[in-house]
Amino acid sequence: MLYDIALSIEYDYENPAGSSRHVVRLMPADLPGEQRLIAGSMTVLPEADEIRHFADFFDNGAAEVSFVVPHDRIVFCVTARVERPGVTARFDTSLEKARLADALKRVLDLGPASPHHFTAGSPLAPLVPEVADFARAVLTPSMSVFESIAAIGRAIHAGFAYEEGATTVDTPMIEAFRSRSGVCQDFSHIMISALRGVGIPAGYVSGFLRTLPPDGQERLEGADAMHAWVRAWCGPDMGWVEYDPTNALVVGADHIVVARGRDYADVAPVKGVMRSVGGHSTAHKVDVVPVGGR
Repeated sequence: MLYDIALSIEYDYENPAGSSRHVVRLMPADLPGEQRLIAGSMTVLPEADEIRHFADFFDNGAAEVSFVVPHDRIVFCVTARVERPGVTARFDTSLEKARLADALKRVLDLGPASPHHFTAGSPLAPLVPEVADFARAVLTPSMSVFESIAAIGRAIHAGFAYEEGATTVDTPMIEAFRSRSGVCQDFSHIMISALRGVGIPAGYVSGFLRTLPPDGQERLEGADAMHAWVRAWCGPDMGWVEYDPTNALVVGADHIVVARGRDYADVAPVKGVMRSVGGHSTAHKVDVVPVGGR
């Protein structure tokens, strides 16, 4: 499947910032065998004084953007064409969950994709006993790791309400868990904490999700949004799988990866520091359009 992606994120500041520095992760990833970035470009308004491109520890493409003159507005715009192969149904070749801990001990690799980086609590997905208890309640001893992942994802989808405005980007995971409401970021952090709590390595994926208009209606420009889902390790044979708890499904061709990490803090689309006072407002628009489709 070919997609054309257009993204804009705009920040307007109540008072000009004297200077600022930002780390940006917005470009779709180029992942051999999974996803191909055919072309992509990023523009920044006003023109940045310095842009440095680099790969972070988890091999995510990132850019450091710096301004040294006063500015009261920044707009990041990304355009890209991405090929996302059709995802075929995967046979469950994962281990029995009871055998996963022993398999993990035999993994000696400590590279970016090593499951060892995704077992402990992280700043935004801490290990919390009541979240682990929630996970254990939906598992049975006979389940494989893959079945366990799907069972926890379905339980979150069934038991939590998707409610925009119920949380903010700074809401602690446990607050969203206890309120049983939130958005994709919250559901992903809850699922990550739940999986790690029962011994399954899990991480966070930031990206785009193609959305379809209701039958008979035109697509709305800017109606798509950045999305989040979960990546979990099923053992040495099956490896990593990705699951979307917001939609209760195994990730497919409509999910486009931007970055992977332990939680949102590792893959935030834009984060940085600035010299200013007062508040600011943010607006963003995303279009994910199949090439040759609607």
